[in-house]
Amino acid sequence: MSLIWSRFLLLLRLLRVYQWSKNALVLMPLVFAQELGDITAVLRSIGATAAFCLAASATYIFNDLRDRTQDGTHPKKRQRPLPAGEISPAAAIVICMVLLASAAVITYPIGAPFALALAVYLLLTVGYTLVLKRIFIVDVIVVALGFVTRAIAGAVAIHVEFSHWLIVCTLFLALFLALGKRRGEIALLEHDAANHRDVLDHYTIGFIDQLLIIVAGGALITFTIYTCSPEVMARLGTDKLYMTLPFVVYGLSRYLWLIQRNETGDPSQVLVKDVPICITVILWALTCVALIYT
Repeated sequence: MSLIWSRFLLLLRLLRVYQWSKNALVLMPLVFAQELGDITAVLRSIGATAAFCLAASATYIFNDLRDRTQDGTHPKKRQRPLPAGEISPAAAIVICMVLLASAAVITYPIGAPFALALAVYLLLTVGYTLVLKRIFIVDVIVVALGFVTRAIAGAVAIHVEFSHWLIVCTLFLALFLALGKRRGEIALLEHDAANHRDVLDHYTIGFIDQLLIIVAGGALITFTIYTCSPEVMARLGTDKLYMTLPFVVYGLSRYLWLIQRNETGDPSQVLVKDVPICITVILWALTCVALIYT
């Protein structure tokens, strides 16, 4: 039993299950389109989220296969199953194929628009692994577009329109998280950063800090406009969504404080490990539901 359990834990590490928290974005249109009471829409959203989780894990494995030699010299990434030699490349390839096939099976009944969105996500992530992560600024934009694609995919999965303001807000928020991760990498690796990721040679902590303020402001402003938009208020039936803004301000400020203290480089880890951030996200979500559905 202990051997089975250890293999299971190894699989979870290979799939980077903690990164699945990002795919909660796929569920966001379900809430803001007031479709929580529609069982069909709920099931389609859950299926779409599951498909993204499986597809994302497949891309993580592909990335680890591609970079396993380089990751072997990284202080944290060398503990991943592939660079650590805990699993063979051949076994990882088989698991990757199974994940993609499973995602395809789940995607089929959801429909072609969602399949297209998932395909775009896969192209973005594969392109990122092969080329785009080496291009200054483009690397973080591509990461951010991955988040935006999740949100759009969630909307097309249940056949609803997604507010342009919310899409733009998602882009700014994703850029904020991606830049925070870059800052954490530079702070962790210091002068050795460029040896692990070429593009880090072009970034400095000061430059990233300036960009963080810009994109954090962009995220806050666009979400504020979204909450006060007459179109959104008419569609949601409430003009009180602005009451969620304190949670947004606190969440952005808390994450910025954490990366300034060099306590994090990975937003996915923050979502599952930092208690104040977790509580803030939960309270924001509950408040949104309460305002929209009551």
